[in-house]
Amino acid sequence: MSSQPGSQPGGSSAHGSSGTTPEPGVTTLAPYNFPHHKLKRRQTQEGKTPLVLVACGSFSRRCPVLLLEKVRTLLTSTAITFLHLRMFEMASDFVRFNTNFEVCAGYLSPVSDAYKKVGLAPGHHRVTMCSRAVEQSTWLMVDPFETVNCDSQGEPKYVPTAQVLRHFDYEINTVLGGIEGTDGKMRKARIALLAGADLVMSMGEPGLWSPTDLDVILGQYGAFIIERSGTDVDEALSTLRQYESNIWVISQVIQNDISSTKVRLFLKKDLSVRYLIPDPVVEYIEEHQLFQDFSQPGKEKSAAEEPSKPSTPQPAKC
Repeated sequence: MSSQPGSQPGGSSAHGSSGTTPEPGVTTLAPYNFPHHKLKRRQTQEGKTPLVLVACGSFSRRCPVLLLEKVRTLLTSTAITFLHLRMFEMASDFVRFNTNFEVCAGYLSPVSDAYKKVGLAPGHHRVTMCSRAVEQSTWLMVDPFETVNCDSQGEPKYVPTAQVLRHFDYEINTVLGGIEGTDGKMRKARIALLAGADLVMSMGEPGLWSPTDLDVILGQYGAFIIERSGTDVDEALSTLRQYESNIWVISQVIQNDISSTKVRLFLKKDLSVRYLIPDPVVEYIEEHQLFQDFSQPGKEKSAAEEPSKPSTPQPAKC
C-alpha cells in the first residue's frame, strides 16, 4: 500500500481533493474535502482491478433502533475496536489470495448524527477517534462525509449506505479520474462495502431493506463479509442468490470476540479497555470523558442536542 504521512481527522486538510464542494446536490455543515492522501494512485499488480473497501457505521455503540414498525440492531461498537481494523486486514489478505482485485485503499465512514441514539457520540468525536485509530496505517483513512452532510436547514442528514457508496464512486472515479494501471491507463476503481455477517443476514430478511438499495449495494458495488461465529451466513445468502457473484465471504481464522456490548459494559463500569481498542482512542475517550453511564439523564450531552432520527425507514448501518 502507498503511504503518505500527515493523516488529518475529518479529511479537510491539504490531503483532500481540491476545492470544498462535494458532489452536486449535497450540502455539508462544514467545508469538506475528500481524503485521498493514502489512496494508492497507481497499481502495482498487472491485470488486476483496483478495489476500494468502505466500512460504514456509527463506531460508537450497539443499541436498538426503532424504524417505524421495524426493530433492528445497529451493528456497531462502543468505540472503534481492533476488530474493526482487523476486518480490513482480513479483507486485504483475502483479496490478495482469492480475487482478481488489487486493494488501493480502505475507508471508515462514521454515520451521521441524524442517527439519533442514546450513547451515540457526536460525529466530530467519532471521526477523530477513527482518525487516531488509523494514524499508523499506510492505507486506511476516515471520510467525514456522512457526519457533515446536512439538509436545507443545516440539520444533520442521514445518508443511506447506497448513497455512501455512490459518493466514493464519484470522488474516486469522477473527481480523481480513477486509478492508474501498470500500463499507464486510468481505470475505474471498484467500490465495495466491507461489513460483518450480521449485516448480510439482515439483508436477507424480507422487507427490511429497500430492494432498490440492495440493487445498488450488492448489484452495482458488492460486499466483502466477515464471517462471525454463531451466524449462519449460508442461510442469509440463500435469499440473495441474484447477488452471489458480488458477495465475498471471509472466514475468521482467529476468532475475535471483542464485542461492542462488552466494551460498552467495561466503559460504563469504569473498567480498563486498553488492548481492546487502540491506545490513542482510549486516551481520547478519557480526555473528553466520552461514553459515561448513558442510563443517567444528562450524562451524555450530545444525546439531547442531536436532531430527530429520519422519518423514513433506513437500513441498519454496519
